[in-house]
Amino acid sequence: MFNPTLDSKIVGEVIAEFRKRKGLSQEVLSGLADIDRTHLSAIERGTRKPTLETLYRICCALDIKMETVVHEIELKIRK
Repeated sequence: MFNPTLDSKIVGEVIAEFRKRKGLSQEVLSGLADIDRTHLSAIERGTRKPTLETLYRICCALDIKMETVVHEIELKIRK
């Protein structure tokens, strides 16, 4: 039986990559997204998974579409 799972480490890696491409620190991005910096850090380390709301806030703060981030996550999961 196929049991797909979402690897939280990959989710965090993708978010961190987009953040770094924009040249933002965790402090700045968390402020723009209105989430705690420690929460963002935990997401990027893969110890927490973001809710859709949190992912949406992060994407808005990065000025990228959520679908772009989700697509990148899917590409990495399928490798």
